[in-house]
Amino acid sequence: MMTDIQTRLFHLQDEGYQSGSVKLNPSVDPDTIIGVRIPAIRQLAKELKGTEEAAEFLSVLPHEYFEEYQLHSFLIGFIKDFDDALTEANRLLPYLNSWALTDSMRFKAFDRDPERLLPQIDRWLKDDHPYTVRYGVLCLMNYFLDDRFDARYPAMVAAVHDDEYYVRMMQAWYFATALAKQYDAILPYLTDRRLAPWVHNKTIQKAVESYRVTAEQKAYLRTLKVK
Repeated sequence: MMTDIQTRLFHLQDEGYQSGSVKLNPSVDPDTIIGVRIPAIRQLAKELKGTEEAAEFLSVLPHEYFEEYQLHSFLIGFIKDFDDALTEANRLLPYLNSWALTDSMRFKAFDRDPERLLPQIDRWLKDDHPYTVRYGVLCLMNYFLDDRFDARYPAMVAAVHDDEYYVRMMQAWYFATALAKQYDAILPYLTDRRLAPWVHNKTIQKAVESYRVTAEQKAYLRTLKVK
């Protein structure tokens, strides 16, 4: 028997979107993907915000459907207290099984005080769960590549050794973005070959595809590919 929230999610189902979502999330059981567009899930989260129904929903893990996990993360996003939001994030992360779930997690409580997140990011990067590791790298990319940048952060990402595809892809995304924002500090990771070969080459590929990297920089980066 479906819960009320599951019923509401199925009422928002878009069958055309469902087939596309299945293709984009090969790590997820297709039968657990309802097919609800993110704006509709965000709107549902707004409607549930602060209700007893939302509190009860957040208290129960695991969920049955992919979109329930998306809804769960969006509801955490409304939590104002940093420690409460972190507690809820740590409860949720072990159950996530898709890049799309981790990459849509952005919490206002973290946005207000990212430095407080650094000890937890260090723990996430050392976690056994690949999507928890991916989220840790994502946080370093979102919060610590501009004014808060420090050389120790890319070193933390480079120190991650995980053969999981979605972890390696996140590392490459991080370093490609870092090249666009902190080129001189990041370039030695390629010239000195500090990254695993696959991550090294994927970083170059993604950087060359970026409009934020200059033509001159792209030309040089192409010479750094490894066989």
